[in-house]
Amino acid sequence: MTKKARVLFHFQMMLLMMLIVVQNGECIWLNLPKSGRKCVTEEIHTNVVVLADYVVISNVHIHPTPSITTKVTSPYGNILHYKENATNGQFAFTTNEAGQYLVCFWADDPNQGGALSVNIDWKTGIAAKDWDSVARREKIEGVELELRKLEGAVEAIHDNLLYIKSREAQMREVSETTHSRVAMYSILSLGICIAASFAQLWYLTHFFQKKKLI
Repeated sequence: MTKKARVLFHFQMMLLMMLIVVQNGECIWLNLPKSGRKCVTEEIHTNVVVLADYVVISNVHIHPTPSITTKVTSPYGNILHYKENATNGQFAFTTNEAGQYLVCFWADDPNQGGALSVNIDWKTGIAAKDWDSVARREKIEGVELELRKLEGAVEAIHDNLLYIKSREAQMREVSETTHSRVAMYSILSLGICIAASFAQLWYLTHFFQKKKLI
C-alpha cells in the first residue's frame, strides 16, 4: 500500500469514526402489557428530522400478529402521528418545538393473545437523512460523500451545542429567580415573626399593666 493510499485510508476511517460518534440512531425494544400503554420519550430541539420504523412481534408467535395503536405527541401535546390496528408502521416529522417528544404504544384488544413486543428503529438528525438519495441527486460518491456527511455531522453538533447553551441559560435564569424568591420569602417570614413577637410583647405588657401585676 502506497503512502498516499494509507493516508486516504486513515482519513476515511477517521470520517467513519466521527460519523459513528455523532450519529443519533438507536433500536428500542418495548414489551407491551396486556392492558395499559408503554411509552418512550426523547428530548429533541427544534428543526430536527425524526424518522422511526416500528414493528409488532408476538412473543408467543400468534398468527395473525395482534394489532396495536401508536400515538406520537409533541412537548405541547400536539399529535404528530396516530395509527390504529397496526402491526407495523413509520412516522416522520421535523420538530417545531423543543422538549420531550412522547411515543406511546398499546394493544387494541387486551384479550387478543399473549404478550407483545414492539421493535422501534429510531433515528434523529443526520442519522435520519437519506444519503443514498443525496448521492444520486448530486452525483457524489466516495470521499466527497463522506465529507458531505461530516459537514452535516458538524452542523448537527453545532446545533446541539447551541441548544445545550440555551437550555443552560434558561436553567440558570430559573435558578436565579428561584433563589431570589426564596430570599424574599425568608425575609418576609422573618419580618412577620419579628412583628408577631413585638405584638405579643405589647399585648402581654398591656395585659399585665391593666391587671396591675407590673
